[in-house]
Amino acid sequence: MLGGTFDPVHCAHLRLAEELADGIGLSKVRFIPTGAPPHRGTPRVIGVHRMEMVRLAIAGNSRFEADDREIRRQGICYTFDTLNEIRAELGDRPLCLLMGSDAFSALTTWHRWEELFDLAHIVIAHRPGFSLQQLQSSLPGPLRKIYLQRLAASTRILRRDSAGAIYAREITALDIAATQIRGLLAGGASARYLVPDAVLDYIETHRLYKERDAR
Repeated sequence: MLGGTFDPVHCAHLRLAEELADGIGLSKVRFIPTGAPPHRGTPRVIGVHRMEMVRLAIAGNSRFEADDREIRRQGICYTFDTLNEIRAELGDRPLCLLMGSDAFSALTTWHRWEELFDLAHIVIAHRPGFSLQQLQSSLPGPLRKIYLQRLAASTRILRRDSAGAIYAREITALDIAATQIRGLLAGGASARYLVPDAVLDYIETHRLYKERDAR
């Protein structure tokens, strides 16, 4: 599972999912655009557009699929609720929640964060040269303790157990941010090669991100 606002989805999202799918041996990666995120402001464009951009971006990759459950959900979208739903659908099959190191460092601010480990493994994607010792030292006490207890040295446990482990993996560093893309588009500049061509065409057709992003 890879969640996010995807406002818009871009090539760094896709590359993260591709490299982790290869490195861990994932059969599927579900892209789940959030509806009303608890930790961020309202997304720039509505869920229907963000969902369609995800569908266009992942078209042709048989391991990727788009999941609109959070777009359809009313009220604040919590990852805990989404994982609960997916766990009920999967039974005891392994489930991995994919995220970057920054998101993991803030995990204690998430709704019912300690219970996430009952529902899924957490896979942390990090840049080349990134120090896991630095990550460990930056974590708040309760999360640092769990990190040390659950950190896995290999992917074997991710396939053996249904949930509960933490695994960190290096991925290609692509310094791309949705805020940067929105700013380029608002200023009339090109965002080509930062997002898939099909997504750019959709943005142009629907005239999205035309007002300068003030966030």
